[in-house]
Amino acid sequence: MGGLLAGVGVQAWVGHLSGVGGVAVAGAAILSFVGLVDDRRGLPVGGRLAVQVLVAAACLVAMESRWAGGPSGLGLLGLLGMLVWLGWMTNLYNFMDGADGLAGGMAAIGFGTLALSAGLGGVIDLAVLCASISLAALAFLGFNFPPARIFMGDGGSIPLGFLAAALGWAGSIQGAWPGWYPALVFAPFVVDASWTLGQRMLKGEKFWRPHRDHHYQKMVRMGLGHRETVLRWYGALVVGSLIALGMRGLTPAWQLGVGVGWLGCLVGAGWLIDRRWAAHASTP
Repeated sequence: MGGLLAGVGVQAWVGHLSGVGGVAVAGAAILSFVGLVDDRRGLPVGGRLAVQVLVAAACLVAMESRWAGGPSGLGLLGLLGMLVWLGWMTNLYNFMDGADGLAGGMAAIGFGTLALSAGLGGVIDLAVLCASISLAALAFLGFNFPPARIFMGDGGSIPLGFLAAALGWAGSIQGAWPGWYPALVFAPFVVDASWTLGQRMLKGEKFWRPHRDHHYQKMVRMGLGHRETVLRWYGALVVGSLIALGMRGLTPAWQLGVGVGWLGCLVGAGWLIDRRWAAHASTP
């Protein structure tokens, strides 16, 4: 966060920080502070969620009312859906920060892809902002790659998730990419976290509590270790990022088909991991 805020400060000083980018970074800074307090002292879950909802709602209202040129056409249900998406991505990154180098590496690759996409779309201020996040994550990864010497904690993972969703929406407002684009870039994270959450809810488990049921955690526990696991995840995100970049010039029908195909591949990979984990867990 220190590296990101330094980069954003320079960007603002030279006059190349957009309003939507500034709103997103301000929200991320608030969430980072709350996450840091939670890391050090512990905060009630309800209080943390309340702050997250308020920050997400304020960010969405600011972007919608000022920079989207008025109503964006989403309607009330669409805006509520965006609020849920912001909240889910905010916590998703925290859920996926459970293996050395995983969340940091995915941030470096994912935001690097968004930076390249924004640059290709001619939205240079957003490209520079996403590049700042990617480079800050890359510098952090030098200390966090397995075996890690420092860890992200809520002070780092929570704002990263928020920025992924908020800047994704900002990019769609500014015409850098369609609304689905960031979800496809970060699809490996989204699919794993959503799959695990759904399974735990169906089982009646307290899904908000720490657990070891994510696919990446099962891969580590089956003997791959942190390094080999995160390298495979990096590969999945690189493939997904290349697919997303390649889809930019396709017709909507082709975009839908390719996107659904990639999501199907990720779901299939998750199913295979679950099957291997079941066989591993049943072995004496």
